[in-house]
Amino acid sequence: MSDPSGSSAALPGDAVGGDALRALVAVMDRLRSPGGCPWDAEQTHESLVPYLLEEAHELVEAVETGDRAGLREELGDVLLQVVFHARVAQEDPVDPFDVDDVASDLIDKLVRRHPHVFGPTPASAVADLHVQWDRIKKVEKRRASALDGVPASLGALARAQKLVSRAARAGLPVTVPVVPGTAAVAEPANDDGDGGDIGEGGPAVGERLLAMVMAAHAQGVDAEGELRRATAAWEAHAREVESAGVAPQGPQPRE
Repeated sequence: MSDPSGSSAALPGDAVGGDALRALVAVMDRLRSPGGCPWDAEQTHESLVPYLLEEAHELVEAVETGDRAGLREELGDVLLQVVFHARVAQEDPVDPFDVDDVASDLIDKLVRRHPHVFGPTPASAVADLHVQWDRIKKVEKRRASALDGVPASLGALARAQKLVSRAARAGLPVTVPVVPGTAAVAEPANDDGDGGDIGEGGPAVGERLLAMVMAAHAQGVDAEGELRRATAAWEAHAREVESAGVAPQGPQPRE
């Protein structure tokens, strides 16, 4: 929440020698401290989650649309969320930590996971580096499975893509489970654009979608990104049709 007066004369960043990151931390501290912003002061990790998700999505949109000014702004908004959460964590009575702790842990992790850069291990092919990265993470986090650690809160497509990638990198010989009476293969849409026959019942649709994700991964295609691209193109077309006043055809399904 910004100062409605627009004044920056008394920003705490004035006293930190021009270090913008330290100035940002100082501004956040002032906003959370007594006499600061009431809205900022009452926020919690939980209440900030929707803003973090929104800012992350806006950053993705700026990247995918090539919006350089938007990219710079959205990176700042995501950075704000990091600083905000760290400031909230600083006040925890049981396990407090601050943004310096966050940065210190991150530095240690990056150095530890790049032994080919910061250690004696020579650089390898990118594929080998992925395996090395996963192996180090598994030890660090004491994971029993290569599939552990993929958030359940991810969207279904993004989570499927991540799990398929993890399984492939671990060399797991996993195939798409087949629902009895169906063929778990991805089929292209019909020429009339109706999306093709998805079969009867939800399970068959799920297996077909998963098969498409696996096929995309095998071809080095980002299924999530491609679906966003295709959806954006379809949305633009649908808006053109809507603006042209084309009458709806047939009964419209409920949302």
